[in-house]
Amino acid sequence: MKLRGLYAITDSQLLAGKFLSYVEAALEGGVTLLQYRDKSGDESRRLREAETLRGLCEQYKTHLIINDDAELAARLNVGVHLGQTDGSLPDARALLGHRAVVGATCHGSLAMAERAKADGASYVAFGRFFSSTTKPDAPGVPFDLLDQVRAKLHLPIAVIGGITLENAAPLVAHGADLLAVVHGLFGADSTAEVTRRARAFNALLKVN
Repeated sequence: MKLRGLYAITDSQLLAGKFLSYVEAALEGGVTLLQYRDKSGDESRRLREAETLRGLCEQYKTHLIINDDAELAARLNVGVHLGQTDGSLPDARALLGHRAVVGATCHGSLAMAERAKADGASYVAFGRFFSSTTKPDAPGVPFDLLDQVRAKLHLPIAVIGGITLENAAPLVAHGADLLAVVHGLFGADSTAEVTRRARAFNALLKVN
């Protein structure tokens, strides 16, 4: 599976009052993966929003990924992203089938990435690389880890953590395939700016 391009991640607080318009603006600019990330306990709202996003993603031929909830992903027949404490990757793979996109958080660890690959991950995610409002306490990861991962694992590499259009180029140079962005994409003051940023991130990865 060719996974390369912008990896947009939703943030319910950042997107309050403009959720769907900003997500659709990002999709308009080109999104390879869209992760629905909502940490609230409101199950019915999460199901409703995820169903709406699935419809949008089908329209734009984007893979929808659910953060940390393999059961919701299975219910909607979409992908999942699991952190290190969010359940078993082999179980998620068994639940979702071999074609689903299943991602794994590997922080700054090559060993975690090797285990994730063995467990059936579709991509491995590393970060944070810059200071991040979403995960302010996460330890920083050096760029050269990406070179090591690229040399050892033939699996798409996602990078996350404070990524903006101004600082993303070195990550691409070190082998990143997927730029996972929250504020750097959605912290814009208009839908037109969200679309512009999405296109610009894809341009950095040479994705049309």
